[in-house]
Amino acid sequence: MSTTALSVVIKDINDRRESLKNALSDGAAKDYAEYRAMSGEIQGLSLAHFLLTDLVRKMEYDDE
Repeated sequence: MSTTALSVVIKDINDRRESLKNALSDGAAKDYAEYRAMSGEIQGLSLAHFLLTDLVRKMEYDDE
């Protein structure tokens, strides 16, 4: 997989994460369970973002 394809996925992850953060700050969670679910999704997306950016960095380093 090319770093360009990974960059698209990273951008999509960032967009979704920001959307969830904005929704939480606007009070979109109707109850605590929904708040926890949204917070958990943000945590999962943050981990995915970290893993993918680390992979891109490693792939770029290997190309040198």
